[in-house]
Formats: sequence, structure tokens, C-alpha cells
Amino acid sequence: MEYSRILDCLAVDFARLRAVASIDLTAAVPSCPGWTVADLARHVGEVYLHKALAMREGAEPPWPPPGELADEEPLALLDRAYAGLLEEFAARKPADPAGTWYAPDQTVGFWIRRMAQETVIHRIDAELGAGQPVEPVPADLAVDGIDELLEIFVAYGVAEWGDYFTGILDGSPGRTYLVRTDGAAWRVRTGPGLFAVEGGAGDDTADVTVSGPPSAVLRWVWNRESPGEPAGVTVEGAPEGVEELRRCIVMATQ
Repeated sequence: MEYSRILDCLAVDFARLRAVASIDLTAAVPSCPGWTVADLARHVGEVYLHKALAMREGAEPPWPPPGELADEEPLALLDRAYAGLLEEFAARKPADPAGTWYAPDQTVGFWIRRMAQETVIHRIDAELGAGQPVEPVPADLAVDGIDELLEIFVAYGVAEWGDYFTGILDGSPGRTYLVRTDGAAWRVRTGPGLFAVEGGAGDDTADVTVSGPPSAVLRWVWNRESPGEPAGVTVEGAPEGVEELRRCIVMATQ
């Protein structure tokens, strides 16, 4: 995706998140157990401030952020942080250096993409918490989000911090997964210490296949389905194989 397109998506999803969050800050967020909408808004604001600081300082600062932010009203914090994030993006080019946790990409562009994907997922959280309709995710943003999750969160996470995945993958018999949506597919291979992602479907044989429209698949891999509603995703394969994939994703994104 072009960075201008990603920033447009960020703006739309932030506006929706902000509007929905203001409906009821006390509402529980079912996709984030233990959080209210106020907690969600505060978290997103803290993330924006953290990434703006990573761009200014050229290195990722410690997480969590300073405790004094807990005293700021959640929506005021969210608004202030978003404005600051946009200022940092406007002052830099995507290729400019920035500190990130992903060693292969130490650029502002990494954070543009990451914050757009962070925002669309938490926009869905806000909609679920407020009991509002979940707006579809544009196909190009959803495909990019699936790719980011599999390649940058899970595959990179297993390669760099493999000890966290030992309890999940050490007993794996070696499985293949096919994640497929309109115009895009990813083949995943797992095994002890292994989570490898290959672009393209190749043949259709896999131990587990996950398929559906881009928006639905994005919500499935991020575990953001609407409770009690059809997910719009077809999952084929043994339950233990599906569970292995789910556990790897949860570990990589917690």
C-alpha cells in the first residue's frame, strides 16, 4: 500500500474509533477482557505517544509509559496523542529513521503501517464495546494487516523470541496452513521452533485452511469476531491444528 493511502485509512479509523468511544466509556470491551472503552481509549493514546517518542528519539522508549498519564481524561489523552502522532508523521518521510522493535525495518514507514493497523483493530474493539455495527475493513488494508500479523508479529516473533513459543511449537508434528482471501494467500509451515510464512498459495493442500473475505479473515486472525454472529470465515482442518495457529498468534500479539 502507498503510505498516503495508509494514512487516509488511519484517519478514517481514528475518527470512527473516537466517535464510538464517546458513546459509553464505561462499557466492557468483549474482545479485550477486563477492559472498558475508557481503558481502550487510554491504551491507544499511550501507544500513539510512545511511537511519536520513538520517532523523535530514534529508539523505542520503555513500555509501559509514565504512570502520570493515568490521571488524564481518556478521550483528551487520545486526542492529544493522535495530534502528536500526525505531527511526527508530517515532519518526516517514510524512509526516515525511527526506532522500532522490528530489526529489519527501522523507519518511520514502519510506524505509519503499524499505527494504521493498530487503529483499525482497536476501532473494531470500540465498536464491539459500544454495541455499534462493525464497519468493514477496506480490502487493501485488511490484506496488509493479515500479512503484517503473520510475517512481522508471528514469524519474526518465533525467530527472535523463540523461548516464548516453546510450549506451543515444541510438540508440533509439523503442520502446513493456508490462509487465503481475495487476491492474496499465505502458506505457513510450523514445527519445533519454526513458523515460516511463504507468499502465494502454491497448491491447495494444507493441514488447516482459513479462507474468506479480507475483512473477515483479518478479524478472525486477530480474534475480533462479533459474539454470536457468523464470522464469515471458513476454517477447515483438525481442531488441534487450528489451536496451534491461534496460540502462536496470541503469544505474538500479547
